[in-house]
Amino acid sequence: MGEDRRFDRRTVLTGTLAAAGGAALAGALPGSAAAGRGPEPHPRPGRCRTSGLRGRGIAYDTGFVNGPNTTHDPFDPQIVKREMQLIRHELNCSAVRVWGGIQDRLEIAARHAADAGLEVWYGPFTTDLTAEQMLDFLADAADRCERLRRRGNSVVLVLGAELSLFQKGFLPGETWQERVAVLTPTNPQLPQLIAELPGKMNAFFAQAVALVRARFRGPISYASLAFERIDWTPFDYVGHDFYPNLVDGEYAGATAAIASLQSHGKPVVIMETGCPAYDGAAARAGHASDAIVVWDHATGRPAGIRGDPVRDEAEQSEYLIGLLELLDREGVDSAFVYTLASYHFRGEFDIASLGIARVLPEGSWGETYRGVPWEPKQAFRDLADHYDRVRGRRRR
Repeated sequence: MGEDRRFDRRTVLTGTLAAAGGAALAGALPGSAAAGRGPEPHPRPGRCRTSGLRGRGIAYDTGFVNGPNTTHDPFDPQIVKREMQLIRHELNCSAVRVWGGIQDRLEIAARHAADAGLEVWYGPFTTDLTAEQMLDFLADAADRCERLRRRGNSVVLVLGAELSLFQKGFLPGETWQERVAVLTPTNPQLPQLIAELPGKMNAFFAQAVALVRARFRGPISYASLAFERIDWTPFDYVGHDFYPNLVDGEYAGATAAIASLQSHGKPVVIMETGCPAYDGAAARAGHASDAIVVWDHATGRPAGIRGDPVRDEAEQSEYLIGLLELLDREGVDSAFVYTLASYHFRGEFDIASLGIARVLPEGSWGETYRGVPWEPKQAFRDLADHYDRVRGRRRR
């Protein structure tokens, strides 16, 4: 595939959808004890939604694992605890999706989130596991989530993310990079691969849901890609990773995509969405990070920045707030902004980060909030204001 893109999983989402588009994808769209208000009850399928997003969310990266590093190193539980408090009380979130590939980290983050009064979406995001290994991972996750639920916390278990690409067996290839490589318009097998994918994935989820339901009594979902065409019948929420490009003031294809997701008759949740903070990033959304990053092949870390991108925090903020307003109008249940902070994009590399906080060089600490190694961007402040307004509308 040329350059090492092992940590820019957002490129996988947007770049793959673009590469595999056209005929092959035609029609493929598919309570806490902490102080404060706490999470709201989960909606029943088909229930009319009150004005405003029920779940005002942020995605929290506990560490995507690939190679010798993760996207959250070092992982300090005390900093995680502080960040969850800030997410609840400064960012005005009601929910957080904790995601990553290390089970203990997920549970640590989930417990701190619950203690802060947040609804927890527990989201394994694993790399290159077999189906059997993934089922074992989900069984363990279900046990951990059930323990948390029995404490009186609001918990949703997300049964993985983008598994067509990140799990072995659904597409050809031993690594996710190899699986992405087969999804190119020049591959003559592409239409057949896409046509066979839903059957394979839904057969896996039949096993996974049965396994999880036997251990966890709370609601479940999955973070999907459009071309996977998931059968949502056994799930409580329709979950989708969503990065529409903003072109001439319009979010390309967004309204139609949301309507397709809603056609399943269950609450729709946008599991992640966002863009970096530089001029022109909104027009290529999730792909905007890889467009400017030069990667180190050995470590999977950013080694340089292409060209001379101009920092534009207002563009990132406007993309997010505009899209959240659209999701609200269209009746989406919950949305998770990607992400609080990208710890693998420190210092000068932050310009490529989708985080709404700017992570400082190692050893540095933020001045705005004590105990965290980052400073809020404009998107952090604007998102906090937006979520506060949404909260106010729901209280009327």
